[in-house]
Amino acid sequence: MHEDQSLDLDASARHFEALVASGVSGLIVCGSLGENQCLQPEEKRAVLARAIEVAGGRIPVLSGVAEMSTLAAVQYLRDGEALGAAGFMIMPPMVYKPDERETEHWFRTLAAATALPWMLYNNPVGYHTDVTPEMFVRLADIPNLTSIKESSANPRRITELRNLVGDRYQLFTGVDDLLLECAILGIDGWVAGSGIAFPKENQRLWELTRQGRWDEARELYRWTQPLMKLDTHLHFVQYIKLLCQETGLGKEWVREPRLPLAGEERERVLGIIREALSKRPL
Repeated sequence: MHEDQSLDLDASARHFEALVASGVSGLIVCGSLGENQCLQPEEKRAVLARAIEVAGGRIPVLSGVAEMSTLAAVQYLRDGEALGAAGFMIMPPMVYKPDERETEHWFRTLAAATALPWMLYNNPVGYHTDVTPEMFVRLADIPNLTSIKESSANPRRITELRNLVGDRYQLFTGVDDLLLECAILGIDGWVAGSGIAFPKENQRLWELTRQGRWDEARELYRWTQPLMKLDTHLHFVQYIKLLCQETGLGKEWVREPRLPLAGEERERVLGIIREALSKRPL
């Protein structure tokens, strides 16, 4: 964002390029950290279009889907597909808290609206809708539901899902400071939040887990942990944008109703960030 809360697409493009250069396997734009729910419809499409342009086919670009109604979500899926998205990360309904029948209906309806693959974002802590392992068993007949972003903050879910559905889904963790724990349990990917501010270290940590180099991974993880914890607070969007500002990859400005950090809280978070960056390993 610019300070006046308008989109700064040129700055976004520079950030996208830094992420691509770090070696990530894909980009997901307009997620929770991307302030999806606070963007206007045309803004979401503009962000997605710019990300696809910057990626230039080097890596796939997905978009978060966090709409207020089924109708709006279906339209966004169709528009995203037309823009060239490689797939989607779909969240539950954002305003209404559905029961299990309504939750499954939401995901099935959206799945039928696109031929593209999509990831189901399960974040009961933030969105108050829990897609349980048993529900994923029932949803397993949806052919283009390929992946789960598991953000329940309960690492047990990784093993529970493996026991119930095997390798039916690609399992991603979405809680930064549970990355190493989930990697040990056996995941296929990581949708990183705080790591967008230090992409080289973030990618290095991921690669160490893939190679089973656990001692090195633990050492790097201990450095990242205070920064990763910024991803698990009510103000995580403000915290991570401030972190991006400190690493030269963004600005702290956010879209109302969020407000930039101020006073003691801002100074405390800056202290955490600057202490960690003073010991930056790469």
